[in-house]
Amino acid sequence: MWAMTQNSILLFFRGKLFADPAKAYRQIAIGVAVTAMLLIILTLVGAPIWAASALAAAIGGGLQPYLFRNLRYR
Repeated sequence: MWAMTQNSILLFFRGKLFADPAKAYRQIAIGVAVTAMLLIILTLVGAPIWAASALAAAIGGGLQPYLFRNLRYR
């Protein structure tokens, strides 16, 4: 299991994990942007930072399978 994880990490950073790396990076950026915007908005609304970060992380993490549903791996 550990070897598979290491191999996937190496392929990711070499740009050989996904068939279309640009699309994968774009989807990652969308997820990061949504999570950051949620964190900022929740903090401005007055939520405590720990609650805002937990909620933003949960929503951002839940969004990743939706964003990655059409990605193809090599």
